[in-house]
Amino acid sequence: MSRHTQGSLAIVGAIAAAIFLVAFVAMYVLSDYSISAAVFLAVLPAVAASVVLYRGFADGSQGLSPAAPVSAPAPAPAPVAEAAPEPEPAPEPEPEPAPEPAPAPAPVAAAEGKPAGMEGPRDGGADDLKKIKGVGPKLEKLLNSMGYWHFDQIAGWSESDVAWVDENLEGFKGRVSRDEWVAQAGILAGGGETEFSKRA
Repeated sequence: MSRHTQGSLAIVGAIAAAIFLVAFVAMYVLSDYSISAAVFLAVLPAVAASVVLYRGFADGSQGLSPAAPVSAPAPAPAPVAEAAPEPEPAPEPEPEPAPEPAPAPAPVAAAEGKPAGMEGPRDGGADDLKKIKGVGPKLEKLLNSMGYWHFDQIAGWSESDVAWVDENLEGFKGRVSRDEWVAQAGILAGGGETEFSKRA
């Protein structure tokens, strides 16, 4: 039995007892009823009043019963901020490779019997072939166009090489053997000087 029900019964009982006493006094003293008759007549209104009052308290308690508390929804947990990823260290720049030395000019494909030539002069530049007696500016250009840029190339010609060049120097046939280009080029390739190159 709840505390509310116990309190209601106590109030109803007190009111019923008060009604019983009032009714008993009225019946016994004022109306000259006997004690037993006064008690019987006093009980009836007390019981009726207690029933009515109890029902009223019961109905009121039901109507006023507090509603079950509605639990508020638990607040959603605050999102945990993800730690920002640490930036990756920038890769160290790779050292630039040292420039490769320019390859030496490839030998020009020689015709049958032609001494090997080069596509261009070496890095140091072409030799001054005009230091060879019998080679002027025009003939120097012709030799360059044939792939001959350096003294050591001419110094390495064999007899068959000389014969081929002699035959194929348009407008200057025979000049290689007549002016002894191979011997002069050998001296100049070794860093020496000829009588002609000193004057030139």
